[in-house]
Amino acid sequence: MLNPFRIDVPREAIDDLHRRLRATRWPRELPGDWQRGVPVEYLRWVVERWLEFDWRAWETRLNAIPQYTTIVDGQTVHFLHARSPEPTAMPLVLTHGWPGSVAEFLDVLGPLTDPRTHGGDAVDAFHVVAPSVPGHGFSVPLEGPGWDHVRIARAWIELMDRLGYGRYGAQGGDTGSVVSPLVGRLAPERVIGVHLNGGLAFPAAQPGDFDDLSATDQAKLATAEHIRATGTGYAVLQSTKPQTVSFALSDSPVGQLAWILEKFHDWTDPARDLPEDAVALDHLLANVSIYWFTNTSATSANLYYEGSTEPSEPSGVPTGVAVFPTDPAMRHILEREHHLTHWAEYERGGHFAALEAPDLLVEDIRTFFRALRQQ
Repeated sequence: MLNPFRIDVPREAIDDLHRRLRATRWPRELPGDWQRGVPVEYLRWVVERWLEFDWRAWETRLNAIPQYTTIVDGQTVHFLHARSPEPTAMPLVLTHGWPGSVAEFLDVLGPLTDPRTHGGDAVDAFHVVAPSVPGHGFSVPLEGPGWDHVRIARAWIELMDRLGYGRYGAQGGDTGSVVSPLVGRLAPERVIGVHLNGGLAFPAAQPGDFDDLSATDQAKLATAEHIRATGTGYAVLQSTKPQTVSFALSDSPVGQLAWILEKFHDWTDPARDLPEDAVALDHLLANVSIYWFTNTSATSANLYYEGSTEPSEPSGVPTGVAVFPTDPAMRHILEREHHLTHWAEYERGGHFAALEAPDLLVEDIRTFFRALRQQ
């Protein structure tokens, strides 16, 4: 059963957020910029913007997209379902990651579903299904343990079947860059193709893989090594003791904001100095607000704790990869796991491509699937 869903955060919850923001106990700070984490004065400024932020406007924008909940494998799954006006549109399931949400897709839904009115060709249209990953956003409560990447992929297959989509594409970044290939591996007879962006994992290299790298891949490797050395503490905490760290994040909106904001600083386009230079601040605050209002700091972190058990066999499903700055993807390594039929590298954007460079991401998705639509 599909149940129509509408976001409606109680007024009391918004008032409580504002009260907590104004009552923040600010920490002492040692000299420095972002090396030790989010600077206090910068975060004070963002908090002032959050107090001015119009959640109702973003709630209205999100509610303009048809959305539903359904129970899959005992779990409430919330999803956006934006159908195209084009009769030949291809179904496409989009998967977000952490610290993202379905709100990150707002700027790509129009061009993907209705390319004719967004400067594109009607033949590139998609019916888009964008679920909230279990434990994230409105896919709550998380009903129990065991929701790893494979189980999520199986849930997406069931969801697409329930919606009547027998053949479809899968696309995703971050968590989606793991889940989407699994959807293809688990249902190769249904998945037309898989498109990926926003992987952050250190390249799964074998001896010799880093010999004779191009200048571009050398730069990717240096970035990946820097992230591994200085930017993985959050993952260690979330993969070992997610409940403990959640007490601070669930009780303090400023704590939740800083936890997420740091990633928007470290993972966005390195050519942009501050998070709001890469992603519109209101859009970033809409994403953080979803985490706060749904109280999902612990349950979203659960996915790190669960880990992933991936099939060992290489995928035979056609796969396309869009590589943006901060993405350490190397073609000769990924070819071992995926049947790569499309590869594109961009100089603009970053890990959150749907937010940072929606035009580039949309065009890359169109280009990749264009060659597969008639197969």
